[in-house]
Amino acid sequence: MRPDGGATSHPPRRRPQRPFRRNAARLAAGVAAALALLLTIAPAAHAHVSVGAPSATAGGYTVLTFRVPTESDTARTVGVDVHLPADTPLLSVRVKPVDGWDARLVETELPEPVEAPHGGTVTHAVTEIVWTATGEGLGPEEFGEFEASVGPLPDVEVLFFPTVQTYSDGTEVSWVEQADEGVEAEHPAPRLEISPASGDEHGHAEASAQPTAQAAATSDPSGDTAADWTTGLAVAALVASLVALGLAVNGLARSRSRP
Repeated sequence: MRPDGGATSHPPRRRPQRPFRRNAARLAAGVAAALALLLTIAPAAHAHVSVGAPSATAGGYTVLTFRVPTESDTARTVGVDVHLPADTPLLSVRVKPVDGWDARLVETELPEPVEAPHGGTVTHAVTEIVWTATGEGLGPEEFGEFEASVGPLPDVEVLFFPTVQTYSDGTEVSWVEQADEGVEAEHPAPRLEISPASGDEHGHAEASAQPTAQAAATSDPSGDTAADWTTGLAVAALVASLVALGLAVNGLARSRSRP
């Protein structure tokens, strides 16, 4: 009672803030985890060696562009060893000069002779291209593109190009797993899809072998399907977390506004 006899008024009790703080901390941790997933998985998914080629058609000629990123944080890429198919050999192989790199063509005897496009048989073919850095090579956060004009392409659906990447510290990474389309492999070999022959590949052989490096890179038929799929998962996780955050924040705000 107050001295004047009136009733004593008490200030309204404030609701405890612990649940709000605890839930906010959990939401922040969830969003942070989603961001970490996006920033770590998505870039790594695109870090493997890949191959691209415009107008890759059975019986025709094209320019293969091998895109090689450096994954190491300390070492530099100093060697790129690409293996060409021996069971369906490419009878014409020419490399484009790359500043700071030497290229060596390795010719071997074929398991079985194959018919040449203009008659006769061929018993030897280039089955390996070895690029070796003459300078510092490719540093961390860098990538290089190595081109080779090849043909005629065999009448197959897919060609794999197993590749060994060598670093300045002696480490070798073998990109040799021949995974199916849509299947994620830890070290996938560069994969090239080939379109069926349309009947006029020979007449356009020379023209199709002249695209620029930019065209080869932008028309990469390898698609990095598995990498895109992995990145999609990361993005989906981030979006779901952000939606959950918005809903939860709205709910918490409404709970705080209650008497």
